[in-house]
Amino acid sequence: MGVLKALLRVYAYIFEGLLAAFFLAIAILALSSDTPLNLGFLPWKGDALPRWLVGSCLFGLVSLVLALAGKLRVLFFLWSLAVMVVLFRGFFLSSYSFTGPVNFKGALCMTLAALVAVIGAWPSSGRSGPVRRPMKY
Repeated sequence: MGVLKALLRVYAYIFEGLLAAFFLAIAILALSSDTPLNLGFLPWKGDALPRWLVGSCLFGLVSLVLALAGKLRVLFFLWSLAVMVVLFRGFFLSSYSFTGPVNFKGALCMTLAALVAVIGAWPSSGRSGPVRRPMKY
């Protein structure tokens, strides 16, 4: 069971890190070239979208680095949960429409991948109980 937990945690780190880096790059490119960005599944629109993406992706990357350092893993879990909620809400509970079955499958896979990342990001301590050390005489 410990191996599965470790694999899920590594998966969460990789998935969330790549996702944040990808959307950060897109937002920076959009801001630097004054190109309007249109990602219909995200709740932000217009000029606010790239700014929100930059801020939230930087927050996600900082929480990832802190979680990798073993600090504030709860923050990384909350980030992962927020990503999954935004994806689910944007794809399936909004007016976003799919142009075909391929786009729907991609959105479904992305949302399920985010759900697995949330499971992997669950903050748990490395120890299951108190550590007993031998007494020194």
